[in-house]
Formats: sequence, C-alpha cells, structure tokens
Amino acid sequence: MDRLDNTIRPYAWGSTTAIAELLGIEPTGEPQAEMWMGAHPGAPSRTGRGTLVEVIDADPQGELGAAAVAKFGPRLPFLLKILAAGAPLSLQVHPNLAQAKEGYEDEETRGIPVDAGHRNYKDANHKPELICALTEFDGLCGFRDPSQTADLLAGLDVDSLKPYVDLLRAHPEEAALREVLTAVLSADREDMARTVTEAAAACARLGGDYAPYADIAQHYPGDPGVIAAMLLNHVRLQPGEALFLGAGIPHAYLNGLGVEIMANSDNVLRCGLTPKHVDVPELLRVVRFEASGPGVLRPEASPDGEEVYETPIDEFRLSRHVLPQGAPARDLTLPTPQILLCTAGSVRTGDIELAPGQSVFVPANEKAEVAGSGTVFRATVVV
Repeated sequence: MDRLDNTIRPYAWGSTTAIAELLGIEPTGEPQAEMWMGAHPGAPSRTGRGTLVEVIDADPQGELGAAAVAKFGPRLPFLLKILAAGAPLSLQVHPNLAQAKEGYEDEETRGIPVDAGHRNYKDANHKPELICALTEFDGLCGFRDPSQTADLLAGLDVDSLKPYVDLLRAHPEEAALREVLTAVLSADREDMARTVTEAAAACARLGGDYAPYADIAQHYPGDPGVIAAMLLNHVRLQPGEALFLGAGIPHAYLNGLGVEIMANSDNVLRCGLTPKHVDVPELLRVVRFEASGPGVLRPEASPDGEEVYETPIDEFRLSRHVLPQGAPARDLTLPTPQILLCTAGSVRTGDIELAPGQSVFVPANEKAEVAGSGTVFRATVVV
C-alpha cells in the first residue's frame, strides 16, 4: 500500500483553520478548502511510486482489480476529499449520466474549450456525492415544500417577493418551483439586487429560521442565489451524519468540516452564490423540481464494526471504523481498490502509521489490517 501525499486546494470559500487543526499544523492564514485524495488529473495524490494516476495507469488490473476495471474502466472511479467550508459554496446541481454525456458531446462538437469559463461539462460523467460531517456542518439540500417556502418569504414582508409567494401557493409543486426559480434567475439584475438587499435586512432582523440566509447574503450581497437558497431546506448535520446528493438536487454547503466522496467528475451547474458562469436554460433542464426532505443519513453498523453510509451509487462506497483502545486489529482486505483516511486518534495499517488527515491507497486484494485507537474512513467501490 502507498502513503498518500495530498494537495490542498485554496478556494476562497475555504476555512483558514479547520484543515490545519485536523492535521495538527500551523494555519497558513490563507483559505484551505479541500484536500483531494485519489487519481483526479487536476490534483492526483502522490506516492513513492509516482502520482496515483501514474501508478494505476501502469497496472490497472493489479491496482484496481479485475472486477472494478470491468465495471468502471481502468481508472479510480471516485474522489475522496476533506472539505472545510468557511463561507457558503455556490448553489449548484449535478447532471445525471445521460445528461452529462449529452452535454459533454454537444460542447465538444461546438468546439468550446474544456477550460472555458462558460463551459458546463468538463467530462461525460455524473457527479453524485456524499458529505459526512466531522464537525457540526450546515448546508442546503433539496427543495422545501412550496407552501412552507411561501410562508417563509411572506414573513419577510418584502413587496417584490409577493408575486413569488402567490406562485408558490397557487400552482402544483413542480410548476411552482420551476416558475419561481426561473423568475428569480431571469429577473433584471438591478431589481433583484434591491430585492435581495431588502430581504437580507429582514432576515437579519428576524433571525431564527432566517439566520442562515442572512449569513449567505453577507457573503453574496445582491446575488439572486440568496432568494434561490430560500427555496431549499436548511440542514445542520451533527458529527457522523451525512447527506447524499444525487443528480438534479440543488444544494450548497455553508459551513463546517466533513469527509466528501464523489464520482470522479467536475460537472457542476450553478444557480447562484458565485461570480462564475450561470447557464440558466441548462440549469433548468437538469434540476429536479420536486420537494423533499434533506434525507440525513446515519451509518448502518455491521457485525464486524464497519459503519456503512448506504447510497444507490456503485462508483463509491463510504464507511468508517471507530477503533476503541485495545481492540484487536480489523481485517479490511478487499478485491477492490480502497483509500483509508484517519480522522481521529492514531491508527496503523501495515507498517504505516496514520495521524488525523493522513491516508493510504490500498490496491485490490492487498492485505489491509487496521489497529490502534481512532477513526478510519474507508472509500471503495461496489462491484
């Protein structure tokens, strides 16, 4: 197995302290948003044998196992991250596999450079993801019931929001959500900025259920995404709780530290809370206009002590092992590739000691035992 040396991405929304505290190092003073573990070409993990991309390319069958290569091809199909949000991320959705393939082929045919700012589809893959909280973690996930959102908006007593309140109360669920989101994102920018400013002041004054949206507006003053965010469920995860985000579900992370795993893709369609490109027609094609609860996941424990976060996705499977002091070693050997990440305590796998924030790549079928006292997350695939 290989100890991983991982890149930390300095996105502007990142916390300046959370990742450094996890790693037990001094903060740099700059935002540290995500630490990537895997074989994504944008920032592959490094090993003593080269980057993880190079290691897998040299022997896909040996590193990934025959079953994983047969199902997913000669690549690691997931990306594991430590995510540290110090400010809200962009409000966004991800396409399903068919939409990603269609969108990617269309933009390739039209000759849009893959690094162009207005490009929507960087690859032909979908991007389902799971976030598991290491600290209290705030986010937005899925549309709230339209009648409840109507009550929330009406409570602000902002005249320019009253047409949205009427739409949310008068139309069937799907039509109401579609019409209001379309109207918000298509409105005159100056008019919408005034509405957002007035709504943000009311949110700050009222507090309570409005407080998360007041905070969002502080970071993105005048952004239409502030009103779009009010259509969504606010959720606060406790450590160990998780959210699964499937295709078409609007969401945003607001604050906190977590372990995130996703299919190996960069495809994001943004709704707001960002200076980046927002393609409203394509976004509306991808969004699933249906109300649902955020669907907080808690791990399901198996007899061997593994706690699994169940999802309908085969490209990744996330679980954790909480190792009490003095417990016997646990055998984690699998016929599939895995990344083991320590998030608390001190654990050992083979002759590699792992402190919080440290990780290893374990090739398929390689003997993998963990011992010590701490918490280990395991990322692998389903074949």
